[in-house]
Amino acid sequence: MSLKPKAPHPLGTCPECAEPLESGDRFCGACGYDLSAAGAEPEPDRPTVPIALPVDWPEPPPRDPASLTTATQHPGDLPGTDSGGRDLPTMPVRTDGVPAAPTAAPAAQGTAPAQGTAAAGSPSAPVAGAAWGSGGSVGPVRGTDPAAGPAPAAPAAADGGAGRSPAPAAAGPASAPTAEPFASDGDFTLAAPDPRAALQAGPAAAVPAIPEPVAADPRKLCVACRTGRVDGDGYCEHCGHAQPRERDHMEEELPAVAAVSDRGLRHHRNEDSFAVAAAALPDGTPAVVGVVCDGVSSATRPDEASAAAARAAKETLVAALPRGTHPQQAMHEAIVAAAEAVNSLAEPAAAEREHHTNAPACTIVGSIVTGGLLVVGWVGDSRAYWVPDDRGAPPARLTEDDSWAAQMVATGLMNEAQAYADERAHAITGWLGADAYELEPHTAAFKPDRPGVVVVCTDGLWNYAEGAEEMARIMPADAAARPLHAAQVLVGHALDGGGHDNITVALLPFVLPPAGAGSA
Repeated sequence: MSLKPKAPHPLGTCPECAEPLESGDRFCGACGYDLSAAGAEPEPDRPTVPIALPVDWPEPPPRDPASLTTATQHPGDLPGTDSGGRDLPTMPVRTDGVPAAPTAAPAAQGTAPAQGTAAAGSPSAPVAGAAWGSGGSVGPVRGTDPAAGPAPAAPAAADGGAGRSPAPAAAGPASAPTAEPFASDGDFTLAAPDPRAALQAGPAAAVPAIPEPVAADPRKLCVACRTGRVDGDGYCEHCGHAQPRERDHMEEELPAVAAVSDRGLRHHRNEDSFAVAAAALPDGTPAVVGVVCDGVSSATRPDEASAAAARAAKETLVAALPRGTHPQQAMHEAIVAAAEAVNSLAEPAAAEREHHTNAPACTIVGSIVTGGLLVVGWVGDSRAYWVPDDRGAPPARLTEDDSWAAQMVATGLMNEAQAYADERAHAITGWLGADAYELEPHTAAFKPDRPGVVVVCTDGLWNYAEGAEEMARIMPADAAARPLHAAQVLVGHALDGGGHDNITVALLPFVLPPAGAGSA
């Protein structure tokens, strides 16, 4: 391989042994002779030192007081030379204070890149049409191109900068790719392209891209923080709050019946259910139906049992009444159908019965109001009350509980106060379910002589208004006209009392038929 030849030493050879020397040697490589003693002094350092000479700075160009542009000095304002010894280009100033195109300095020996261009491959090629300003920053010179020469002046705009843009550099084999010009107003370079240039480029370039619309999150908002979304487990992803389930609070209102059900304050789920409906007798007499069911907590799937029973009872009544079935008989058939629906829930659960688990079970109470007749039916300890619109008339309880306390009172072993004070008072002796002893639906029919409201409810309400007088006292006076509002008030009363159980109530206003009208 070849070696690059080195420059010779000023002495040529060593004065002591005639060994050829190389540039930079201070000692002979053969004999060690000190070459400095022979007068081969190294080239002295030439450090850069500041020159404290006064400079006669020229006056700044005239400045419009209304302009935001700061008056500054430009490179051509001062005479001098560059690092190569060439004169700096002069920068004459026009009458409007805007620097004109610089005068090119004569080129030195050889070919040197013009200002604003760079040799191919240069990593630091200046931007075409740019000039070094104060502080060493690069900014475009308005209306000039050092490589291509002076450009025709553009019409002046009101803001002093609109309509002016850097002229493109002349294409040539030695020119580097030019950077995208940026908008400039005065001596300040903007951080983004001038939107006026986009308008000049054409309508397509002036219209910004419209982002795609973000699809709305279909999940529900948290009822607690109103910020996070509810995940599949029913909890807020933001605050972790458990969301109310669909059955935690339910309301339904029809023209002549309304019902409300609430989970209460102590139970982790709502095991009550209700169903309301409107029907008609064969002669067109309107009839309304309200059914309330209470799931037995000690049984399996009590919430399913109450829902199945309420649904089956309503469907049976809505089908039987238009056929001309007597309302009291229709209520009996509805309770039987509800019991069969609850029994069917236990059929796939044979394994549960083998492990001594109680089958699904619930209580039921329902009422039919039609043509001056009031019918109730029940199994268990859910109740029905009669509250007349005239609060001077006595209210009444229309059902008798299938419970341990009721049996004690019926047999005379305890009075009512003693029986219901016992811890076994709410143990039921009748219910709907596969493990019930024997189904004995209770039905009763009444013909009130005045208008009023029928209340059908679970023990979650009547525990806080057990007597008929107490139920009438908490009933709003306009319950017949606003049954949903009255039902909400009753549920609120139970919640204010502690809400120890699920609370469900349905209200059916009773209206006397016109005089002379027939009844069912």
